Amino acid sequence: MVYIITKNDGPRKEDVAVRKLIENNRSTIERLANHLSGGRWQEIRQARSAPPVVTEPERNTVAGYQPTDRSTSTRPYVRISPNNRVVVVDEETSRQVLFLGELRRGPEGERFRLATRENGFFDPLEGDALNCLLDLDGLLMPGEEVHEAFKQELASRLGIADTTSGGA
Repeated sequence: MVYIITKNDGPRKEDVAVRKLIENNRSTIERLANHLSGGRWQEIRQARSAPPVVTEPERNTVAGYQPTDRSTSTRPYVRISPNNRVVVVDEETSRQVLFLGELRRGPEGERFRLATRENGFFDPLEGDALNCLLDLDGLLMPGEEVHEAFKQELASRLGIADTTSGGA
């Protein structure tokens, strides 16, 4: 490794000379750049110096994000995700509407664990949904083939009409 130690603080003589040469010939350099780019150089410089145009919708949003319109009518269905989360999902937007619980594996098979504080969930299920699903907590499901029947049972208890559409 080589360390260069100079007595000067500040720019070198060569740098000062080049900067002075560029400043003295700025108009010639810009004329050549404009000629070589077919007039595009002048347009770029003017666009950079102009203040940015802010449209009305962008000014009212956070970081340019515009939320999509959410329809008040949802088409929910019960879904068991690949990681064994049992949720109610909106068919139109594919967004989770309600988290019901999880299927947890044990030696005898999968058990449904309702989303409650007692089962270790941070955001527990509340209200009518909790009351109508409370007796399903700890339900043993011996195989994958009962998942469809379980989803239909959840949907009927929650008052969801159509469970044939949607995911797995």
